Amino acid sequence: MLVDFNTLPEESRVWIYQSNRSFTEQEIEEIKLKLNTFIENWTAHGSDLQSGYIIKYKRFIVIGLNQNLNKATGCSIDASVNFIQQLEKDYNVDLMDKMNVSYKQGQFIAYKSLTDFKQMAKDKAVSKNTIVFNNLVTNIAEFNDNWEVPASESWHSRFIK
Repeated sequence: MLVDFNTLPEESRVWIYQSNRSFTEQEIEEIKLKLNTFIENWTAHGSDLQSGYIIKYKRFIVIGLNQNLNKATGCSIDASVNFIQQLEKDYNVDLMDKMNVSYKQGQFIAYKSLTDFKQMAKDKAVSKNTIVFNNLVTNIAEFNDNWEVPASESWHSRFIK
């Protein structure tokens, strides 16, 4: 059951998929249509899952699930992973690699491998004030408060002296 992401309760679970490149406007419109169809039909043991999504900065697909109504099961999580993997193929992007870092560079979003980010920290090309995206947040409250934060307030801080 598709609902507006912003109406989901704060304790709703979130999954964040970051793309290795920005999506075009046309791709975003296509992805929204595919997300609408997927979420409308997303179920757990035959029960509808109340879910919504947002696409941030033309790069992040964020899916929220109200687990107060029905929790995601192994099969429903597998279905969502399969859906995301199909998007990867359709748009020739990487959405599943958690070993990459996205951060703000002025008004732009940069995307680097963790190894490159560590080197940039060592070279002082990024600092504790660099805005990073903490894709490890697990619910909407954390997403709202701790997703887009200075590196010093995220797991990224371990790389910055």
